[in-house]
Amino acid sequence: MTEQGGERERGPRVPFGIAEVTGPSMVPTLHHGDQLLVHYGAPLRAGDVAVLRHPLQQDLLIVKRLVERRDGGWWVLGDNRAAEAVDSRAFGPVPEDLVLGRVRARYRGIRPGRQRSVGVVLSWLVSAVRPVLADRSVSRRLRAR
Repeated sequence: MTEQGGERERGPRVPFGIAEVTGPSMVPTLHHGDQLLVHYGAPLRAGDVAVLRHPLQQDLLIVKRLVERRDGGWWVLGDNRAAEAVDSRAFGPVPEDLVLGRVRARYRGIRPGRQRSVGVVLSWLVSAVRPVLADRSVSRRLRAR
């Protein structure tokens, strides 16, 4: 994930920023190349999609779904169970101070190589910008396993 926004050493300068998704860990919610509107310092609840610092490599930003609070941190998971586990299954709970902000929306550009017919462009216009909604059932599903 790359970040294109103002963040200082101690925190964001502005309440909103833009980040770009790299990799498949959040499919189908987010796809490689999606641009995200991140609300820094927003209140967080289980089910939210958030941008956070990787707990073992803090210069790396990742995007994951917050599942539940555990041991003073957040248990986070990717939405794509088939992707490699680069989430709490690999590194455990993420400390609160490494969770930077909540993802509010995503913007998805037209995929390269797609024809530019009227139907394709209209379809893209309808789906290009979407809010990223919380999945409040995620902690219940985790406990049911």
